[in-house]
Amino acid sequence: MNPDQLNLLSSVSPPSLHPSGLTAVAAVTRPDFDADSYVGQLWEIRISDSRRRRMTRGFRDTAPRYSPDGTMIAFLRAMPGGKPQLQVIASAGGEPIALTDQPLGIGDFAFSPDSRRVVFEARVPEEGRYGTVDGVSGGLEDPRLVTINKYRMNGLGYTADKRQQLFLVEVPDLDCEPFIEPVGRAKAARDQARSASGRPGRSGDTVAHPAGPGGTDVSGTDGPGYGGPNTAVPSPRQLTSADADHLMPRFTADGARVLFTAALADDADTTLVTDVYSIAPDGTDRQKLSNLDDSRLSCGAAGESRDGAWLYYLATDVSSSGLDFVARNTALYVAPTTDPADVRRLTDPESTDLSTTESGVVPHSDSSVLVLNQARGTVELLEVFPDARSHLLADGPLVVTGVDSAAGIAVASYTDAVTMGDVGLVHHQALVTLTDFSAPLRDSAAVFAPLEESFPAPDGTAVHGWVVLPEGEGPHPVLLTIHGGPFAQYGWGYFDEAQVYARAGYAVLLCNPRGSAGYGQAHGRAVKEAMGTVDLQDVQAFLDGALEKYLSMDKERLGIQGGSYGGYLTAWAIAHDHRFTAAIVERGYLDPPSFVGSSDIGWFFSEEYTGSDPERVEAQNPFARIARVRTPTLVIHSEEDLRCPIEQAQRYYTALKKQGVPTELLIFPGETHELSRSGSPWHRRQRFEHILRWWAAWLPSKVNRPSLHSDASGNASPAGQ
Repeated sequence: MNPDQLNLLSSVSPPSLHPSGLTAVAAVTRPDFDADSYVGQLWEIRISDSRRRRMTRGFRDTAPRYSPDGTMIAFLRAMPGGKPQLQVIASAGGEPIALTDQPLGIGDFAFSPDSRRVVFEARVPEEGRYGTVDGVSGGLEDPRLVTINKYRMNGLGYTADKRQQLFLVEVPDLDCEPFIEPVGRAKAARDQARSASGRPGRSGDTVAHPAGPGGTDVSGTDGPGYGGPNTAVPSPRQLTSADADHLMPRFTADGARVLFTAALADDADTTLVTDVYSIAPDGTDRQKLSNLDDSRLSCGAAGESRDGAWLYYLATDVSSSGLDFVARNTALYVAPTTDPADVRRLTDPESTDLSTTESGVVPHSDSSVLVLNQARGTVELLEVFPDARSHLLADGPLVVTGVDSAAGIAVASYTDAVTMGDVGLVHHQALVTLTDFSAPLRDSAAVFAPLEESFPAPDGTAVHGWVVLPEGEGPHPVLLTIHGGPFAQYGWGYFDEAQVYARAGYAVLLCNPRGSAGYGQAHGRAVKEAMGTVDLQDVQAFLDGALEKYLSMDKERLGIQGGSYGGYLTAWAIAHDHRFTAAIVERGYLDPPSFVGSSDIGWFFSEEYTGSDPERVEAQNPFARIARVRTPTLVIHSEEDLRCPIEQAQRYYTALKKQGVPTELLIFPGETHELSRSGSPWHRRQRFEHILRWWAAWLPSKVNRPSLHSDASGNASPAGQ
């Protein structure tokens, strides 16, 4: 694919399955250059014959979920420039009804078992901030006094002044009268009545409303419709208020309580421990359900089995310190709902690493649940029972991204080498494809199939990965591309980076060196306090093995690039291995000591990976070896990156300039650490165009040559060219 074809990348949300098992619904979202945003709608998919139809026509409709009675679908809708708000629509179709107008939007949500209520999470802005006071913009807000470690997050900015809280909202009768804003005499009479009663009419006041499903009365006194006098939404009840983020709400099987996760312990600011809690639907009687013994777990999604007998949750053991997160695999835990202290771990974290995706823990049979497991570049689907039995339901060269279950069947969203996202029916340990949302991509852009490979490192360790070859006989210049993390993995999913570079005439190498996920904890923890050692040896060995096997690769024209940890290892490699013609260091982790005080996760990340001994840290620090670099390097970074702050890039670039290394610094305004994955469509396109321009200048291919690119940098071609 070319950079201008990013708008063909249709991503598919985890599907929701109708309780009958006859239909599923999923959100299909893509980058759009005209809107310079992400647009998408909901699609209904018939299981029997794979027929599909577009259900909604919103700007960006996402995260659909059927109600347990099957009559409705709740989803999130965002208007251009707006925040996602909760909507509900009849499952047969029709006009959606808005349920929320939260100022900072809505996150996760769930129906109650009786379909009458929805619990949701939303950030609550501190008074005086984020537009809560007219005329007080961000730059005019009061100063922030910071006294804690966890006060910022990449992509969110400050967090302590907009905590995520839980709310409960009644679902209205979908046949009720729509809200009509009064005008003229009616508006004057209403305002006069409010003034006489001393009621200011703030957003969120309850107004008259017909009975909800099953006769639930959600009415007030101001006329038909929904919520406050200047809004068309119901009035939600806030359930939580603690100074912490409350996440992933789910009702218990009987609807009597709401499950969620939060870090509420006394040492929450100095550890990574989080707990599972339950609360009554009126916000009272909060109960802690996890870490009831001496465990130190960072808990994720929780849910009960269909029969209500078992509480399941995902969790990662962060050791006695509460901070040792390095390459710790996520496991599944279970306890009887009658005795949460009787908890057992069901999966072995030494060999199994469960994915903490949007789907979380999905009830399947009466007592079992569905979870996703990362393994050797795949993400497979497992069914796990409370006695620790497990069944593999779907595997192979694909990445399952979400799943749902109803009526004894399961459907899953997935990506593989030729599709950005589709929905399949789980059948006989495989997925039977039900959709083809990537057909426009394949029709318009060549898809280059990855070739699975494994080459030995110097100590005999197998280094697993993929080779993506361009068209033609070669010789092809080679790009060694390194993933972030480091506890992440390249895999079988469609990867736009590899496709763009292969289309431009480059042989692309993708491998999972030690430190990566998907190969067991020992493999991931091999780089703890040893970064730049065996991981560098592994990527070098994969490069050497590929060059020896594939004669179409040009051994003399090699490029190296990577982002985040990949930026780290790229910077480290070019300080030690001078065979690369040029390099790209993107959003890099480049100076561990300064990272400690500037990154949103710096207070724990660096010391857990590199240790705290100054000499050992220096031995793993790319900035301490920068004097050795002579490889021409493009440095790419985003202005609002809080994960690897821009000072890492600025100082690295300046040091290269001072020592005469050809270099450029490409800065994207308004973007975060997630630029390459979820940045604005135009910025993502421009990023690719600049990358190809750099490689055309320093490592031209038969397809990608300097004459094809305007020199936006103002720099001349490489010396001697």
